[in-house]
Amino acid sequence: MQNVIRIIAVLGVFGVAACENSDLQRGAIGAGSGYLIDRAVGGDGMVGAAVGATAGVVCDDVTPQYCR
Repeated sequence: MQNVIRIIAVLGVFGVAACENSDLQRGAIGAGSGYLIDRAVGGDGMVGAAVGATAGVVCDDVTPQYCR
């Protein structure tokens, strides 16, 4: 169940992070969100931060139609 929550939460980061202007901003938002989500579901936060940062950086490349 925790993995499902993590996946859904990381996908939600795509929508939030896609509206920033640079990869650095999107990565920072993704890392922060991923950390908080991972801590909320009982993790240590590091995996969530790494996944969130990666998702934030690539979200504009994967989903360019959501934010211009």
